[in-house]
Amino acid sequence: MEEKQKTKAHKLVLTSRKTALITGVLDVLSFDPGEVLLETEMGTLMIRGEELHVSRLDLEKGEVDVDGKTDSLTYSNGGQASKNGESLLKKLFR
Repeated sequence: MEEKQKTKAHKLVLTSRKTALITGVLDVLSFDPGEVLLETEMGTLMIRGEELHVSRLDLEKGEVDVDGKTDSLTYSNGGQASKNGESLLKKLFR
């Protein structure tokens, strides 16, 4: 019997601006110490800050943990990418 892996609903928990626990992640588009870009069930999420580090990544479960000083969280796309199944990078390199 085959079970399809469903991604969890998107949830973001930010603790003391130092640790972000994120679910509903479809893809990690890019990351460096100043910015992490994630494709989520609710659109593209940009995390900006200092000394950012992806400490845990499990795309099968749709979970990502980011450590470091978070300065801003910005969403774009409004979930459109998850509806049509294309990541931002795929759109850029058509």
